[in-house]
Amino acid sequence: MTAIDIDYNVMQPDQPLFKFVKAFWRLSNPSDNEKPVTIVPDGCFDVLFSISATEPFHVILAGLGTEPGPAFIAPHTVTCAVNFKLPAAEYVLKTSIAPLLNGVHYLPADFWGITPADLDNFGQFCKKASAAIAGAIHEAIDPRKYALFQLMYASEGESTVRELAEAAQWSSRQINRYFQQWFGMSLKAYCNILRYRASFKQIQEGKLFPEQDFVDQAHFIKAVKRYSGVTPKELARNKDDRFIQFFRLPEQ
Repeated sequence: MTAIDIDYNVMQPDQPLFKFVKAFWRLSNPSDNEKPVTIVPDGCFDVLFSISATEPFHVILAGLGTEPGPAFIAPHTVTCAVNFKLPAAEYVLKTSIAPLLNGVHYLPADFWGITPADLDNFGQFCKKASAAIAGAIHEAIDPRKYALFQLMYASEGESTVRELAEAAQWSSRQINRYFQQWFGMSLKAYCNILRYRASFKQIQEGKLFPEQDFVDQAHFIKAVKRYSGVTPKELARNKDDRFIQFFRLPEQ
């Protein structure tokens, strides 16, 4: 199948929002044909604003993913989204995303005051979404949680649960209870996803051997296949740009 041109743009958040937002992105399929893609876990959850020739403007909250899933980008679709880090569930949206593991929930069409016209101007969308996010934050992150998330993201999932618990001065049992309550998975399971996601850059560069803290090549291949459904070699090929998240990596 011939690849369909997809317009995909990524923008980083301003520094004050960096603790909560990984990136803003805009994706559009201007063609008359649907685009088959595979969505893979990336360690983030999303709020997506979308409109197409066949669907009215709608807003979706998508929870964390733990497995690859096939999807189709409909013809003449435009989607703008906020790719959120975990603290945003509690401090921005103020709602648990645990029930949305590998699932979605429809939000009101007037969420954050974003309109269909905002999707035509990516810069305007990012500005408007940033203002709404900043306005929703009314308290600082708990110091224990801040230390936990800071080390977890900085190590790209390679820190052990014990190391994270010690850095946060928070028991691993309490951390796992918090993760299950707010995100729907254990801390270790989440770190495994972060470590897999961190391998994207090296795979994109054609380095098909483990650079992260994998036991060996076999475990590396198994992890990539678990979360993407293909081997590192197949992911690197990215035939027909099916793995849209892999095709355009946001700068760290």
